[in-house]
Amino acid sequence: MADFKYKRVLLKLSGEHLAGDQGYGIDPSVIKGLAQQIKTIKEQSDVEIAITVGGGNIFRGMAASTEGMDRSQADYIGMLATVMNALALQEVLERLDVYTRVQSAIDMQAVAETYIRRRAIRHLEKGRVVIFAAGTGNPYFTTDTTAALRACEINADVFIKATKVDGVYDSDPKQNPEAKRFDHISYLDVLTQGLAIMDSTAISLCMDNNLPLIVLSLDPPDTMLRALQGAPVGTVVS
Repeated sequence: MADFKYKRVLLKLSGEHLAGDQGYGIDPSVIKGLAQQIKTIKEQSDVEIAITVGGGNIFRGMAASTEGMDRSQADYIGMLATVMNALALQEVLERLDVYTRVQSAIDMQAVAETYIRRRAIRHLEKGRVVIFAAGTGNPYFTTDTTAALRACEINADVFIKATKVDGVYDSDPKQNPEAKRFDHISYLDVLTQGLAIMDSTAISLCMDNNLPLIVLSLDPPDTMLRALQGAPVGTVVS
């Protein structure tokens, strides 16, 4: 097996990522490709992988609240959307013989385990992929904050945030062709420059706990594998 820089990783996937080009719902080809990437990493290493999924491809709580829906109620609906995404990802991974556990912050024992930190760590130690769903179980917290929290709780060596662009830029590269990509940037600079890679709560949580973050695109398919080996891909925030 090749040398890997990180032993335990928390991967944050947005709901939009699972939707692919269709913009909503779950794109089977996207989720299958993602599952294959995870399977490849498990086959080539003993890296422990945890995943936090968003739900924006199904329902966006903050968007609904701006239209008049009660924010707490909207956020709870969004949390349930993340459970659907987690179960879909689990199903595809299991078909590829990658053993998984879905842990939900909201009790729903018929489809997922209730989140228990020590149990999650034990699953990781046994080589299972753990998928965290339903956010923190509380409204007003984003799935980015959930991912940062879970990464700290399981003592992850690195937090990887998968985006549609290949790193952190000083402006939106889709609108500004002259945007500069950072190879490395500090958490403090992210906050002071207002770089919207995650909400400020998630950034502060990573910064306060010295948790390195890698922002990258999962295209090409070996990007995450190379990042875990320590290759210079994406942007490292530390």
